[in-house]
Amino acid sequence: MIKRLAFRVALLLALILPATPALAWWEYGHGAVGRIAYMTVSPHTRHEIDRLLRQGRLLDTPTCPVRTIELAAYWPDCIKTLGERFSYASPWHYQNVNICRPFDLRAPCADGNCVSAQIERNVRLLADVRVPLRERVAALAFLVHFMGDLHQPMHAGDHNDLGGNRVQVTYGVIGGRTNLHSVWDGYLADRGISQPPGEPAGILSELSGADRAAMRQGTITDWSREGWEISRDYAYGSLFQDPCADRPRDAPRPVMTEAIVERLIPIVRRQVARGGLRLARLLDEAFAPDSIWLRPRERNPS
Repeated sequence: MIKRLAFRVALLLALILPATPALAWWEYGHGAVGRIAYMTVSPHTRHEIDRLLRQGRLLDTPTCPVRTIELAAYWPDCIKTLGERFSYASPWHYQNVNICRPFDLRAPCADGNCVSAQIERNVRLLADVRVPLRERVAALAFLVHFMGDLHQPMHAGDHNDLGGNRVQVTYGVIGGRTNLHSVWDGYLADRGISQPPGEPAGILSELSGADRAAMRQGTITDWSREGWEISRDYAYGSLFQDPCADRPRDAPRPVMTEAIVERLIPIVRRQVARGGLRLARLLDEAFAPDSIWLRPRERNPS
């Protein structure tokens, strides 16, 4: 009941406030990815997560607490409200890889300013017990959040439109007051995660042991390419017959129909599951004795 009420309040605010690109997966989606990871890590890893979250005061962000995995998952978006203090992290939430060119992370990830590079950086910080405790707490929150971002397709693919932020769409009762990025960030994600069997436990209940094991495989680059393909084939592809064709300025606003939404919900749920299970794998690797993330980079698992 409380979550349904919260969703209705969020929907009301969405009707009143202009859409912005500030959040990814919004709180519900990020929290679901974090909770799936928390549910599936080893007991040792869960203990280490709890130990770090208890030190959240070290971040000195009282308006953006990290007491739970869900709060930690939202922290990197929450700190955007703190002005210039954390502005350096803004480009870390996405990687605008052109869906109409061969997949290549080099330009979007120049100088490490992209989500996949920051996932690797933060898992290394988390694994290194020599790093000051405050920085490891921040690394945990960033890692949890960025794994959610990586699995939000509009943070993985782009068509020279800021990851769909410039693509106005019509969606349900919201009508035309939103864009493709925001639909995937929140409205579609909220519906997909809450649809029965809902919540993280419900999403996991649909997966066999073999499914879960398969989802945990691959590298950060593999996961980046996967999200880029989903962006092209499903996010853009569900609305445009040719996602790479030029769109005239006077073209009708695309409509995300109920039929399209129904086809996309399984994609959303699978991405949330993948994000959580893969995050669990990285956390288990980071907190393991003799973590592989502390070995020379040529042996980097990604």
